[in-house]
Amino acid sequence: MSFSLTPLFLARVRGFDALETGLAIFPTGLFQVMAIPLYTWCARRVDLRWLLMAGLACFGLGMWFFTPITHDWGWRELLLPQALRGFAQQFAVAPTVTLTLGGLPPARLKLASGLFNLMRNLGGAIGIAACGTILNDRADLHFLRLAERLTPARADVAALLDGTAAHYATLLGGDAAHGHTAALERLWSLTWREAQVLTYADAFLAVAACFALATAMVPLMRKPAPRKAAPAAEAH
Repeated sequence: MSFSLTPLFLARVRGFDALETGLAIFPTGLFQVMAIPLYTWCARRVDLRWLLMAGLACFGLGMWFFTPITHDWGWRELLLPQALRGFAQQFAVAPTVTLTLGGLPPARLKLASGLFNLMRNLGGAIGIAACGTILNDRADLHFLRLAERLTPARADVAALLDGTAAHYATLLGGDAAHGHTAALERLWSLTWREAQVLTYADAFLAVAACFALATAMVPLMRKPAPRKAAPAAEAH
């Protein structure tokens, strides 16, 4: 669910095309690949529950670093939180699979693997739906709160409207009425953009809180018992 928020922000707020969005989020995959050797080394020496806790905590920290997001964030501002998220992905997913399925006997592994994938997909769908709800509901709320403060009595708002109206009136051949309408449309557009930015910050914060809760629950997990070797067939 967290990986869907950044492309949406870049497309809806920044106006990036598919190529620009792909280049901006590329560091996530790069740092995930870079984390594989370190995870392999750690997995042989450290309890997987501690690695899982570290991965979830790092993931949550990366989502927390998204919360100060502004409308002009590009790949430079997104580099650190995406690096943390990509690095943590390796430490969060691989231990989860091993801790969940590693202690099961081979006879039960096939059915358990199917159930595990089902729950993972179901959880992802619920997470995406929850983020979509936040983006829809909080955007309207933030827009209304911002609009309440944008009155002509404020000097900065009046200056913006007058300057924008004069600019568009000049472009439209001195039509002041259309210039004023264009200025109001421009103010509405800017307000809606900032409302969306605040909404994405809310969504990132909600995801960070979920990872914090998941991190706190890791110590409750039991370490899987090692698999027993299959008994050798008796000689006839």
